[in-house]
Amino acid sequence: MADKMATREAYGKTLISLGETHPDLVVMDADLSGSTKTAGFAKAYPDRFFNMGIAEQNMYAAAAGLALSGKTVCASTFAMFAAGRAFEIIRNSIGYTKANVKICATHAGITVGEDGASHQTFEDIALMRTIPGMTVINPSDGVSAAKLLEQAVDMQGPCYVRLGRAAVPVFYDESDEIKLGRANTVRDGKDVTVIATGIMVAAAAEAAEALAAEGIDVRVIDIHTIKPIDEEAVIKAAEETGAIVTAEEHSVIGGLGSAVAEVIVKNAPVKMAMVGQQDTFGESGKPDELRKKYGMTAGDITAAVKSLLG
Repeated sequence: MADKMATREAYGKTLISLGETHPDLVVMDADLSGSTKTAGFAKAYPDRFFNMGIAEQNMYAAAAGLALSGKTVCASTFAMFAAGRAFEIIRNSIGYTKANVKICATHAGITVGEDGASHQTFEDIALMRTIPGMTVINPSDGVSAAKLLEQAVDMQGPCYVRLGRAAVPVFYDESDEIKLGRANTVRDGKDVTVIATGIMVAAAAEAAEALAAEGIDVRVIDIHTIKPIDEEAVIKAAEETGAIVTAEEHSVIGGLGSAVAEVIVKNAPVKMAMVGQQDTFGESGKPDELRKKYGMTAGDITAAVKSLLG
């Protein structure tokens, strides 16, 4: 396994292997197969791939029809165009009918980089988790992306899979157990818990290392399945460490931070801080520089932990 891999790369490779074992699998794309990495599936299984053009609403409506006819469908475009432009179709044609469509959206968050504010979506998790019955997945690295996609394809019903453009550290081993709906404790600790999702899991692990050198014992949890969220893991962390910091490459409104807060306010109220996009649009720039400017780095997590602990 490479030291770094974009989750969209893992998606593309996994689709090819799934195509062999799942003859009912159909893949669709909105004229972005080179970027979303569905091109490999298109080459391997041309009779089961459909390029729907720059017509996202039409693609997801057609995906619903194929799924309701017995197919398993993975339909891809950029997260902005999936969650944003096609929301009404996804809600009514896929969510309402419980169609077996996997909305595999790439290029999410600030790390879209130079494509700028129009393409950087911080709202997609918030939108997708409001749809009744929609499973929402945000893998943290290439290994977890592959394992979670396999499970998403095997499960029945609609699913939103959030994938990134930039290469990110691979820290899971192929032997690690990663299951839909069950959080992974990346590092144990007793003083505070950092609950992270997506590319922020690696940043959380980095922050925990830095804080350990200062005598602060940090638990790091990877919430890769944001809906249904692992309530047991969240409540346990709140009760055992007494403070929680959430970290996400998404708006702090409606995403992981909100989902975690909804659990702890009802079950184990503790002090919280949220690291993520702070109700602003992004801009064009290098991904690492943008993460620094908008407060989504290991350093920002470290600062949030220290602020919470006083």
